[in-house]
Formats: sequence, C-alpha cells, structure tokens
Amino acid sequence: MVANVWTVQARQAGVSSPGASATRFLLGLAGGLLLVGGAPFLIGSPAYAEAPADDQGRFVPGPGAVLSERERVEPINRNLRDRLDHLLPKLMRDTGIDMWLVINREYAEDPVYMTLVPEPVFAARRTTMLVFHDPGAGKEIERVTVSRYGVGDLYESVWEGGDLDEQWTRLAEIITERAPQRIGINISRHWPVADGLTASLRDRLLEALGPELEDRIVSAEDLVIRWIETRTAGELELYPHIVELARGVISEAFSEQEVTPGVTTTQDVEWYIRKRFTDLDLPIWFMPHVNAQRLGDSCESASPFCGEHRVIQRGDVLHTDVGICYLRLCTDTQEMGYVLKLGEPEVPADLVAALAIGNRWQDLLTAEFETGRTGNQILAATRRAAEAEGIHASIYTHPLGFFGHAPGPTIGMWDNQGPTAVRGDWQLHPNTAYAIEGNVKVNIDAWDGQWVQIKLEQSAIFDGERVLYLAGRQTRWHVVR
Repeated sequence: MVANVWTVQARQAGVSSPGASATRFLLGLAGGLLLVGGAPFLIGSPAYAEAPADDQGRFVPGPGAVLSERERVEPINRNLRDRLDHLLPKLMRDTGIDMWLVINREYAEDPVYMTLVPEPVFAARRTTMLVFHDPGAGKEIERVTVSRYGVGDLYESVWEGGDLDEQWTRLAEIITERAPQRIGINISRHWPVADGLTASLRDRLLEALGPELEDRIVSAEDLVIRWIETRTAGELELYPHIVELARGVISEAFSEQEVTPGVTTTQDVEWYIRKRFTDLDLPIWFMPHVNAQRLGDSCESASPFCGEHRVIQRGDVLHTDVGICYLRLCTDTQEMGYVLKLGEPEVPADLVAALAIGNRWQDLLTAEFETGRTGNQILAATRRAAEAEGIHASIYTHPLGFFGHAPGPTIGMWDNQGPTAVRGDWQLHPNTAYAIEGNVKVNIDAWDGQWVQIKLEQSAIFDGERVLYLAGRQTRWHVVR
C-alpha cells in the first residue's frame, strides 16, 4: 500500500508525515505513478481504482440474491443444528460448565435465546427454559426444554405442562437427577449479552434449587461469549454473500442514480438506503448514516469525526455507515464516495492516495491479529505501527456475528484510544468475525491542506492465521458523476 512506499522511500526523501507534503511526494513517485501494494498505477488512468489481487480490494456493484422468509428457515436451522451438535460441546468443556441454563420470559428474552432456537420461533412463550447437560467425554450434550410450548425438534420436551410452580419443580428435578458440578447461568457485570437472566427469574431459580445446588451455580459469561463470537464453517459459507448485500446497496446509493448534486441531501441518501434494505426484506440494526465533507469545513486533527448533514454538492467527500442482519448474521460497513466536479474526469489523485493510506492502516491493524492476544494488545501494537509510519489514525474495531456489536475483544473505542477494561482484555480466538473499523486523517493539497477524514469499516474473519475480508474491502472510491 501507499505506506509501504512511505517506509521505503518517503523517509529517505526526508518526508516525515503523510500530510500535504506526503501527498505531493506520493504523487511524484516514479514520474507520475502511484505505488499501491508495491505495484505502479498511472494516476491519470482508470486502472488506479483497482487494487492488487492480494490486497483483497473488491467493488460490489449492487446487491445479489435474497431468499424469501420461508426459504431462510432451512439454512438457518441447518447451521443451528451443526452449532448445537458440534460447537456447543467443545465450548462447554473448554469453559468448564457441565450444565447451562437459559431461562427467560416472553417480551423479556435473554439476548442469547434467539441464537439457540430454530426458525420460526419468534419469542420465549410464557416462561421458556432450555437445559444443556454434558454427561461427560464421549457422550452427546443433552438438550431439553422445560416449557409449555415446544421449540422444535432440536430439543427434547421433558414437561407436559401445568402451572408455573410445577414447571419450576420439574426443572429442579431435571437438575437434581443429573447432579451437575458447575451450573452456568447468564449473569454478567460487564457483558450485556451474557446478562440475560432477570433478577426475578434468578430468585425463583435459587428457591427451586435449594442451598446445595445453589452453591454450584456459576456465571456462564465465558460460554455465552464464546458461543456468540465463534463462526462455523457453514456460517462462513453464507457470510460473504450477506456482506455483499450491504456493500452493494452502498454502491447504488453513492451513484448518480440516487444522488443529484445540488438537490439530494445526505438525509435523502440515508432514507434511500433504509428503504432499499426494506424492499429487499433485509432488517437493519441501526439507522443508516450519511455525511459529507467539503473544502472549508472545520475538520481538525483532534476532531473525533468530520462531516455534516447537508445538501450534497460537487466536490464533496461522502461517507456512510450501514448495518444489516440476514440469516442471523450481521454486518457493519462504512465506505467513502466522491462527487465529481464539473469537467473532472476522475477522483483527484490526492484523495486516491488518502484512501490508500486508510487501507494501509487496515493492513497494520490486521497484521497484529494473533491468537491469544488481547484487544488492548492489538490496539497498542497497531497504534505504535501507525505512528512509526506517520499515519494519523483512530481505531475502534469490534466483533461481529449474531449481533452488530458482538462480544469479544474490543480493539479501541472512538472516545478511548487507550486500554478498555475487561472487554479489551478478552483474547482473540480463531474463527471470529470483526468490523475492521477506524479512520485516518490526511491533509489534502487541493483543499488548502485541510484534513480529510477517511472513515472505513469492513467485515472480516480471523481464521487463526490471517484476516480475510468477507466480501473484499473498499480500495477505490464510489463515484457520483
């Protein structure tokens, strides 16, 4: 990437930071060539927009196929069965829990509950109890439900119905018969997704169990986090397509088909994106956000975020942040666009260089991913690497999966570039997904040295050895002509 050139050549030329002088230096390399990933691209040629094959750059022109709600049932349930049959036993044994209880009520569902039940379950009917028991090595995990209504064929029903007191009595019998040593329940001080057991249900559980079994209760925090953060082979078959859907809608939104300079507002584009996802029957998990930066804005080195809601004009730098969930997997994506000025044939070269610096920052971050390292360790190492290359970056990367902001190692926060207690201390595990999120600021000559903020976020998987972007990453600008 550009900063490879920075390390090898820019410093030899006495350029100390990737600001305006850096842009001039980069654009002057090799007689008008921009070196990206060590390969030369003519800035005056359309080829500048294409990234090298090993760069994982990819342009997604539009969304692909979307299954109907009925068609989604089979792949969701197939992957859930695989998770319950093969992943859950390993995680229960890794975390030392031989019985796991998930107890919740209708309209107050435990966050983990919907990741454990098949389609088309919509809620915890009345009081729903799931019990997972590990009889020991070499034996299958027992999955039962003590509930008035069934939850599909993935669980054996062990209660025929009755009043609430009878239900709790039956749960206590099930537990007593199996005599578990460590009973995991979903209580957590620091992780919301692992804190789904309400206070009243916990009180009722303790009453039903009695003192001896009560002493065996432990937090299932580690099990819940590992269950939610871990991706299976079946899910990784689906995930790239899901990310493509999100990226494809951004490509549509950041084009002349949807933007009329001087007329369209950033809010118009936000609502277009939202409606487009609605039309595709793809649930969003937050309102899409779009903003624009332009010459004359007050974007300072210390500004956490640059860009405003406004009428889009020619010469604007656009940014969006979108997230969808499909087939129970969520995305989180931020990409950049540029609105060509009248007579301007392509994105200005200094903006091309700025995006390349953003890609270099991504490379520095993902190079630090190593099994067993904590989020705080990855953050500190990346910040040192970025500073060594003179890149002005902010890092706030987080896990992805069943939730857009999933549990796992937090790698920086936009308002805290130092260690994050507890969540930043979680270790990196293989087969976990992340939103590679952050930004760089670059001085732009054509904007009188003004800072432009390149805000990027792409969905990726860490396979234990390397980070792979699930549907490529943005290495070329979206262009509104």
